[in-house]
Amino acid sequence: MVVFLLLVACLWGIGALTGAPSRARWAMIGVLYVAVLLAVMISPENNPFGGTVGEWALLGGGATLVVAYRFGLSRLRARVAVNAPETPEAGPFRDAELERYMRHIILRDIGGVGQRKLKEAKVLVVGAGGLGSPVLQYLAASGVGTIGVVDDDVVEASNLQRQVIHTDERLGMPKVFSAEMAMTAQNPFVEVRPYNRRLDESCGELIAEYDLVLDGTDNFATRYLVNRLCVENQTPLIAAAITQWEGQISTYNSDATAPCFQCVFPQAPAADMVPSCSEAGVAAPLPGVLGTMMAMEAIKHITGAGQGLSGRLVIHDALYAETRTISVKKRADCPICGG
Repeated sequence: MVVFLLLVACLWGIGALTGAPSRARWAMIGVLYVAVLLAVMISPENNPFGGTVGEWALLGGGATLVVAYRFGLSRLRARVAVNAPETPEAGPFRDAELERYMRHIILRDIGGVGQRKLKEAKVLVVGAGGLGSPVLQYLAASGVGTIGVVDDDVVEASNLQRQVIHTDERLGMPKVFSAEMAMTAQNPFVEVRPYNRRLDESCGELIAEYDLVLDGTDNFATRYLVNRLCVENQTPLIAAAITQWEGQISTYNSDATAPCFQCVFPQAPAADMVPSCSEAGVAAPLPGVLGTMMAMEAIKHITGAGQGLSGRLVIHDALYAETRTISVKKRADCPICGG
């Protein structure tokens, strides 16, 4: 095969000297390979190139796979470059981003256009605990350009059973900064905005800065507040809740037909009816299941893929591996979005 490699080098050099395009040089090498393969097949024992037919076929197959991969990659890059924003603020995708998001780009329902939408999106996550952990990890991994996270809590040992974004080394650190470290380590191409504070009445302007809000808090008072601020700012809300073995999730657009959170839950249940995780416990993977669903709904909402959960409430029972979906409707007498 040394003779063949020398001939390949000569052809490539001649092509370079004459200014022939790389495609033409590869074509010449392909013709040479076919000629060599025919020579080996006709005279397997006396050919000057050495090697068996099987070895040459294996060499050709491997080269074909490499060329096909490079061709496909170049097509994907060209496809994304056409759809990439030209504004100085966003800029085109870097080569490293194309490699990172390739599985999204080749996905028909997302593609280059959808990935650009993810890069341009601003998503605010309320809570960096059990539900917030997988939400933040998958939003960052998916390439959501700007991710805000609001939480005033610190990492405690009891969190680590289910809040997988935090580690033992970050005990005592504010959760928003612990999450920021994990997210930027996972994907340096996203901007993380940590807000080490409790979400309160003054956060209306903060919510107005974002395109979508995801609520993973663990109490009804905060859920009602997030819902009201989202309705006031006409910001879509994806909210989930968990306890013990069960969880639920929905998207609240609060438009002319879709309900807001308070349409579905007009009043907070009695305290003893829905105990907190610290009181009743929670299965470790459960927030991962519901949090990942939240991230999935966020990706769908941003890219326009599939059907979202607006007007539908998904209830998941992990103990018996059952999931059901029920319809929810807007209430005309809702004090938040009614009328």
